Amino acid sequence: MTKIDIIQNVYEKLGFSKKESSDIVESVFDIIKDSLAAGERVKISGFGNFMVKEKRARRGRNPQTGEEISITARRVLTFKSSQVLRKSLNG
Repeated sequence: MTKIDIIQNVYEKLGFSKKESSDIVESVFDIIKDSLAAGERVKISGFGNFMVKEKRARRGRNPQTGEEISITARRVLTFKSSQVLRKSLNG
Protein backbone atom coordinates (compact mmCIF):
# COMPACT_ATOMS: atom_id res chain seq x y z
CA MET A 1 0.00 0.00 0.00
CA THR A 2 1.31 3.43 -0.94
CA LYS A 3 0.49 6.93 0.27
CA ILE A 4 -1.73 7.37 -2.83
CA ASP A 5 -3.69 4.25 -1.80
CA ILE A 6 -4.19 5.67 1.70
CA ILE A 7 -5.41 8.98 0.26
CA GLN A 8 -7.79 7.09 -2.05
CA ASN A 9 -9.19 5.10 0.92
CA VAL A 10 -9.76 8.29 2.94
CA TYR A 11 -11.48 9.82 -0.10
CA GLU A 12 -13.77 6.79 -0.59
CA LYS A 13 -14.60 6.05 3.05
CA LEU A 14 -14.94 9.54 4.52
CA GLY A 15 -16.30 11.47 1.54
CA PHE A 16 -13.77 14.32 1.60
CA SER A 17 -12.53 15.68 -1.72
CA LYS A 18 -9.28 14.22 -3.03
CA LYS A 19 -7.47 17.47 -2.18
CA GLU A 20 -8.83 17.41 1.40
CA SER A 21 -7.99 13.71 1.74
CA SER A 22 -4.45 14.39 0.56
CA ASP A 23 -4.07 17.28 3.02
CA ILE A 24 -5.34 15.13 5.90
CA VAL A 25 -2.95 12.25 5.16
CA GLU A 26 0.00 14.62 4.63
CA SER A 27 -0.80 16.40 7.92
CA VAL A 28 -0.92 13.13 9.86
CA PHE A 29 2.41 12.01 8.40
CA ASP A 30 3.97 15.42 9.12
CA ILE A 31 2.83 15.27 12.75
CA ILE A 32 4.28 11.76 13.12
CA LYS A 33 7.59 12.78 11.47
CA ASP A 34 7.92 15.91 13.61
CA SER A 35 7.21 13.97 16.81
CA LEU A 36 9.75 11.28 15.97
CA ALA A 37 12.37 13.88 14.99
CA ALA A 38 11.86 15.49 18.41
CA GLY A 39 12.61 12.13 20.04
CA GLU A 40 9.04 11.45 21.12
CA ARG A 41 7.40 8.04 20.99
CA VAL A 42 4.32 7.76 18.74
CA LYS A 43 1.71 5.33 20.04
CA ILE A 44 -1.30 4.44 17.90
CA SER A 45 -3.73 2.34 19.93
CA GLY A 46 -4.56 -0.96 18.31
CA PHE A 47 -1.68 -0.56 15.84
CA GLY A 48 1.65 -0.12 17.63
CA ASN A 49 4.50 2.13 18.76
CA PHE A 50 7.02 4.02 16.65
CA MET A 51 10.16 5.13 18.45
CA VAL A 52 13.62 6.45 17.64
CA LYS A 53 16.58 4.63 19.15
CA GLU A 54 20.16 5.82 19.34
CA LYS A 55 22.78 3.42 17.98
CA ARG A 56 26.33 3.99 19.10
CA ALA A 57 29.34 4.02 16.81
CA ARG A 58 30.90 0.62 16.28
CA ARG A 59 33.43 -1.35 14.27
CA GLY A 60 32.18 -3.24 11.22
CA ARG A 61 33.62 -5.31 8.43
CA ASN A 62 33.21 -5.00 4.68
CA PRO A 63 31.90 -8.46 3.70
CA GLN A 64 33.52 -8.36 0.25
CA THR A 65 37.04 -7.37 1.27
CA GLY A 66 37.11 -8.23 4.98
CA GLU A 67 38.43 -4.73 5.68
CA GLU A 68 37.45 -3.21 9.03
CA ILE A 69 35.37 -0.04 8.81
CA SER A 70 33.92 2.38 11.30
CA ILE A 71 30.12 2.61 11.44
CA THR A 72 29.05 6.02 12.73
CA ALA A 73 26.50 6.61 15.48
CA ARG A 74 23.00 7.17 14.18
CA ARG A 75 19.34 7.25 15.05
CA VAL A 76 17.08 4.46 13.80
CA LEU A 77 13.31 4.15 13.66
CA THR A 78 11.78 1.09 15.27
CA PHE A 79 8.22 -0.18 15.28
CA LYS A 80 6.64 -2.56 17.76
CA SER A 81 3.20 -3.81 16.83
CA SER A 82 0.39 -3.94 19.38
CA GLN A 83 -1.12 -7.20 20.54
CA VAL A 84 -4.35 -6.29 18.74
CA LEU A 85 -2.50 -5.99 15.42
CA ARG A 86 -0.52 -9.18 16.03
CA LYS A 87 -3.72 -11.12 16.79
CA SER A 88 -5.44 -9.82 13.65
CA LEU A 89 -2.43 -10.79 11.52
CA ASN A 90 -2.15 -14.27 13.02
CA GLY A 91 -5.86 -15.11 13.01
